[in-house]
Amino acid sequence: MNQTADKKRTASESERQSSILDELQRDSFGYFINEMNPETGLVADKTRADWPSSIAATGLGLAAYLVGVERGFMEREEALKRTLTTLRFFHGSLQAKEPGSTGYKGIYYHYLDMKTGQRTFKCELSTIDTAYLLAGMMAAAAYFDGETPEEEEVRRLADELYKRVDWDWARANGATLSHGWKPESGFLEYRWQGYDESLLLYILALGSSTHPIQAEGYAAAVREYVWKKIFGYELIYAGPLFVHQYPHMFIDFRDIQDDYTSERGLDYFENSRRATLIQQQYAIRNQNEFDGYDEFNWGITASDGPGPATMKIDGIERIFYDYIARGVPYGPDDGSLAPWAVVASLPFAPEIVLPSIEKFEALKLKEDVYGYKATFNRTYPHESDREYGWISPYHFGINQGPIVLMIENYRTGFLWNLMKRCPPVVQGLRKAGFRGGWLEG
Repeated sequence: MNQTADKKRTASESERQSSILDELQRDSFGYFINEMNPETGLVADKTRADWPSSIAATGLGLAAYLVGVERGFMEREEALKRTLTTLRFFHGSLQAKEPGSTGYKGIYYHYLDMKTGQRTFKCELSTIDTAYLLAGMMAAAAYFDGETPEEEEVRRLADELYKRVDWDWARANGATLSHGWKPESGFLEYRWQGYDESLLLYILALGSSTHPIQAEGYAAAVREYVWKKIFGYELIYAGPLFVHQYPHMFIDFRDIQDDYTSERGLDYFENSRRATLIQQQYAIRNQNEFDGYDEFNWGITASDGPGPATMKIDGIERIFYDYIARGVPYGPDDGSLAPWAVVASLPFAPEIVLPSIEKFEALKLKEDVYGYKATFNRTYPHESDREYGWISPYHFGINQGPIVLMIENYRTGFLWNLMKRCPPVVQGLRKAGFRGGWLEG
């Protein structure tokens, strides 16, 4: 255990809770140790045989290595080696319009073959996933600040990879950013506008010194926000819990505000806290009568599920989904709960997250080396005596990363403090109109 981190541990944790978090963080970190190709640095999207890499999971892996060093899960030299492998691969990968490439215009395909790094599934160049890949690279560049040739190379490659992204092109002649582009059909019809996980994407696109977007693009996205009052809490609405968590893995939004949040008397951190409390209240009310929902069992987000299937259970017709963005309170919801999403809300509302984690321990959701199973569903029929019912057969990199990073941000603010040392992040926040708090320092 890192002694500095141990001293900074919040007093709100009991000794048992601290032990649980230690083990959960270490076990979840194991995903990035084992599900990474040492030749390319790519991290697998999920633990299904012969499945491709997710570039977002790869970015979260880069950030997780740094936490691993701080927590004593990995030697600094090993983290540096893995980081350089990843950066060298992306720096040298094919950037072209041809479908067999890794990316184009500095943006990368959502899914890449684990061995070759080429596009798979005929997927899109993904602006959002590229943002989370780059965030991991930028965190690594801030962390590896030594004067050795290897650490200098990390900083140089990360800087070059960030600067070659053509964010202006990704606007697709509009104000807001496009979801992506395909060589067969051009830009996707969808845009990043409204409140979603693209908050980080916009900050990186605004902060670029080479191909930035303008502040008007961010303003156009914010104009699509929806303000709601749910269970007595007012907030910027988004149903899936991950939306309220992902940008916070890298950026400390406490006490900094843009125009929208300033006018409403909160910041994005407080908004995420309210969303977390709403999740618990939704589960307590349990208006759809799902099995097992209560004050400790919640966490409704984009996740795996037991479907697709429709069946009648105890006189109620239920629709079950597979992987889908589930949301609160308007759905979709099929009784599937994601423990990782509860853990990722730890910085926002530890007073309800820590007791829930203890309950997850009692359910014995750990069946292998990677910590909690991704999703469980007690309502879906299952042929076992397991108290948690159906469980996902897979672990996902984009679930494991938030566990590792948000436990650390809760305890020490480690990733937040690293990103405060990234000039493009600071520049992007200021260009978006953020002010106050640590930005004034």
